[in-house]
Amino acid sequence: MEIPFIPLNDDGIYFDNAATSFPKPRLVVDAVHDFLTQVGANAGRSGHYLSQQSGELVFRTRRALAGLFGLRDPMRVIFTANTTEALNLAIFGLCRRGDHVITGPLEHNSVIRPLRHLADQGEIALTVLKTDGQGLIDADDLRRALRGNTRLLALCHASNVTGHIQPLAPLGEVCRKNGVLLLADAAQSAGIVDIDLRRDGIDLLAVAGHKSLYGPTGTGALLLGEDVDHRLLKPLKFGGTGSLSDQMTQPEFLPDRLESGTLNLAGLAGLQAGIGCLRDLPGGLDAILAQKNHLVRYFAEGCRQQLQAIDFCTDLTRSNTGVVAFNLPAVDNALLQERLSERYKICGRSGLHCAPLAHQTLGTYPQGSMRFSFGLFTLEKEIDRAIDALWEIARDF
Repeated sequence: MEIPFIPLNDDGIYFDNAATSFPKPRLVVDAVHDFLTQVGANAGRSGHYLSQQSGELVFRTRRALAGLFGLRDPMRVIFTANTTEALNLAIFGLCRRGDHVITGPLEHNSVIRPLRHLADQGEIALTVLKTDGQGLIDADDLRRALRGNTRLLALCHASNVTGHIQPLAPLGEVCRKNGVLLLADAAQSAGIVDIDLRRDGIDLLAVAGHKSLYGPTGTGALLLGEDVDHRLLKPLKFGGTGSLSDQMTQPEFLPDRLESGTLNLAGLAGLQAGIGCLRDLPGGLDAILAQKNHLVRYFAEGCRQQLQAIDFCTDLTRSNTGVVAFNLPAVDNALLQERLSERYKICGRSGLHCAPLAHQTLGTYPQGSMRFSFGLFTLEKEIDRAIDALWEIARDF
């Protein structure tokens, strides 16, 4: 992809983009540096020119996120520290005692743990849908799981273990016809898959700024669809907003009702730049998704040609966000991660990937798997080096 970036300075290989993207585009690094050295002021708190510049930055970043996901009103973009906070804001903000919530079997702990907590407290009834062996949900199965008190379907758009993409529009249609809200966890898909809230029937969208939007860590957002009454959401945090400071109650309007405290302004500067890089790419998100699929299949084909045995946890015939999970039958995946890092400077992730339900669904629990997740700047020659490393490690066992 034709975006300048700052490469690793030690000839290392980074295949952990599902955790956070790295390296970052040079424009992102420059934007963070420029904010910290040329602006630096808080937004929405003071009237001086530097504060105004910060405020303009915040609005431009809201507008960029809204435009990327088909949201007309930028004020319905609520900034958070990460996807986890966005999901917690949605789940704890919406769920009331006696509600029924449905989720899927590939969810990250950022969805499962808040829901499990509410269920254990007796606040909600929770249903985890049964699906095919790769965790994708069928609209008919969702329809059968609905109850009269179902409030929310909380679902990952793409798995951080398999990379598989869940079609949302059919589920969104079922939800809309039955008065159920759809919360989509797009931590893995935002910046790779084309997402439109209205077209896909999404009511609430949680995104990570630091993954495939290529912003810095500490950035995320919750986007509220146009038809969602924001007053249904209880704030997760209360405090200073720079507005209605004479009142001791939280403002009712957006984004202030749901967004208190100083924002990560340097992070938002980088996030805006990251979104700009994606928009400038020839072919846009379709080209990014196609490249991710190519890299996964290139890796898989190389492994099949060179390795005697490798077990893939991913159905390689399905569209993929650039994530491939696998095991070498003779090698513990934690040891594999250690060998790859220490001997070959290859960065991947082993274990359960904060998604134990996913590994139970895939039959890889409790040992988990090794995961490579490819990014915008991953090269085929890096994948070749990784395959050679896997062959050498497997040979030693």
